[in-house]
Amino acid sequence: QVQLVESGGGLVQAGGSLRLSCSASGRTWSSYDMAWFRQPPGKEREFVAVIARSGTNTAYGDSMKGRFTISRDNAKNTVYLQMNNLMPEDTAVYYCAGGRMLLAYSIYTNRESYGDWGRGTQVTVSS
Repeated sequence: QVQLVESGGGLVQAGGSLRLSCSASGRTWSSYDMAWFRQPPGKEREFVAVIARSGTNTAYGDSMKGRFTISRDNAKNTVYLQMNNLMPEDTAVYYCAGGRMLLAYSIYTNRESYGDWGRGTQVTVSS
């Protein structure tokens, strides 16, 4: 059974940090590119970050650069999102997603490129 399970969300004050985890099971996730998306209240789901299968290549949404870091541990089938200097506008449900051959910006930022999704974890940043 293919499964992605996010954890680590919560309530944090502006300027604080959180580390999200995505535990993957049911397939060889080390052969998949993995990403984080988020959906703020009343808005569409948006790209946050992606990491290649090997973990050597990463990319981020513009507002996340310098604050968020995506990483993965293929031995543990886990993907992480370290979020620092959080702001109220980071408030959203954060989703983990898996996909393959995500070679271009127009592809890996498009949620339609991902076939597997977790149920999300809520992050709330208070001002």
